[in-house]
Amino acid sequence: MNVIKTPIEGVVIIEPKLFGDDRGYFFESFNQKEFEREVAPIEFVQDNESKSRYGVVRGLHFQKGEHAQSKLVRVVKGAVLDVAVDIRPSSPTYGMHVAVELTEENHRQFFLPRGMAHGFSVLSEEAIFQYKCDNFYCRESEGAIAWDDPDLGIDWRIPADKVILSEKDSHHPRLKDLE
Repeated sequence: MNVIKTPIEGVVIIEPKLFGDDRGYFFESFNQKEFEREVAPIEFVQDNESKSRYGVVRGLHFQKGEHAQSKLVRVVKGAVLDVAVDIRPSSPTYGMHVAVELTEENHRQFFLPRGMAHGFSVLSEEAIFQYKCDNFYCRESEGAIAWDDPDLGIDWRIPADKVILSEKDSHHPRLKDLE
């Protein structure tokens, strides 16, 4: 696998080694030994999957305190713009974001260490999105930031009138207003 560092410490883009022929392709989507050698020591405990249509924006979500999560995300169908926002108060890149397009064609994965808010927008007609977490979800530890926080300056690559949000995601505070 090829690991591409980003400006935010610990956030990396992973390009798997693809083996293709006239039958199709094969690649290892995760290898514990290689991941720990090339990216970070980790023990994933939960896998999640979502299906969304064009224009859906999910996020920016995070888990607080002892329930914080690292995530390894990928798209198995369609295309998304995936975003990590550094919300570690002592980080030199606090408030910065990194965005990467993940598609079924490029097979890229995105690793977000603990201390990141995470979200994505669906760029294709439909997308199936999978992610591994290193900690279990805890409803009481949920946190979120407004997807359209002007201080973050995220270009979700979806026209504002086409954005589809859950009721919950339409009422999150700006980063500067987090407790």
